[in-house]
Amino acid sequence: MTILNVVTEPADVLLAKAKPVKKFDEKLHTLLDNMYETMVESEGVGIAAPQVNESIQAVIVLLNVDSEDEEDERLELINPEIVEFSVDTNIDLEGCLSIPEKFGDVERSNGVRVEFQDRFGDTYKLEAYNYDARIIQHEIDHLNGVLFTTKAVKNVHR
Repeated sequence: MTILNVVTEPADVLLAKAKPVKKFDEKLHTLLDNMYETMVESEGVGIAAPQVNESIQAVIVLLNVDSEDEEDERLELINPEIVEFSVDTNIDLEGCLSIPEKFGDVERSNGVRVEFQDRFGDTYKLEAYNYDARIIQHEIDHLNGVLFTTKAVKNVHR
């Protein structure tokens, strides 16, 4: 596996709407594996394909990272769409691999229902809550060319 270069702002690929994935082939599988290795190496909890200069609708997130009882779970979401947001929200600090050393408080829904495909093109539905929902929303924003800094209610530099 290969550690990929993480694109940092300013970069057009981070602001563009990513294209849907149509081919679920070995090239996609290799990209997903490399994205995962890159995310782990960068100590991230999520990564979107545009962050590694691939403008396609693919993200990887780690679920359960805020749970002491459950093991982290790798989830690949291809062509994801959030079909429902919970009404209740919270504000929490976010950062991004593509915006190093910049953090901000972002308001997000506490829960989401997302429909997506896996690396083989099979379709799934998932409900996610709390930190898992936050990570999913952040990464899907990347596929729409939206950075957390445009949603932050307060930016903090470190």
